[in-house]
Amino acid sequence: MFTGIVEEIGEVTAVEQLTNAARLTVRGPLVTGDAGHGDSIAVSGVCLTVVTVGGGEFTVDVVNETLQRSSLAKVAVGDAVNLERATPAGGRLGGHIMQGHVDGTGVFLSRDDDGVTTFALPANLARYVVEKGSIAVDGVSLTVAAIGEDRFSVALIPTTLEVTTLGRRAAGDRVNLEVDVVAKYVEKLAMPHLRGLADNGGVGTEVRA
Repeated sequence: MFTGIVEEIGEVTAVEQLTNAARLTVRGPLVTGDAGHGDSIAVSGVCLTVVTVGGGEFTVDVVNETLQRSSLAKVAVGDAVNLERATPAGGRLGGHIMQGHVDGTGVFLSRDDDGVTTFALPANLARYVVEKGSIAVDGVSLTVAAIGEDRFSVALIPTTLEVTTLGRRAAGDRVNLEVDVVAKYVEKLAMPHLRGLADNGGVGTEVRA
């Protein structure tokens, strides 16, 4: 589990193409300080398993499913990435509960002088995003300031712009999105009951489990 509080900005130092996968080497002196084989590190919001670690760098394998769903498919040597170690039991929940399971990608659209930043929102994720709710963008826990049919905005403080890669984003850049997992569970649990209401004439009809 992660909380979306980025610990450091890392740098991709190598990209190796494998069969239906890729192996990334990332420099991150802070997150590798106590990391070992099998540990989880979120790379721009994607939970990945450490394969090797040493000299302030770690390697991870990124499977095809992850490459298809995230911006890591286009990652290149020299790219900056947000890094966060898994949250220890009893640790501070500084952001919100995150799994590091990216739901899809959005696109950086604009940022005004007050730090209000707008991203394009895929239609299949829009129903999970609500005003003042939580969303993770490239692994950064953020609060939704406003939402439209195909976009949402967040207000980024100077510190967030400085200590994460969001301060380096330009129009057209693709970002990883993870919606609130609670919203997805609520939808799945409620769906059978909502279908029952629809089958019985709509709201107001008694539905029994």
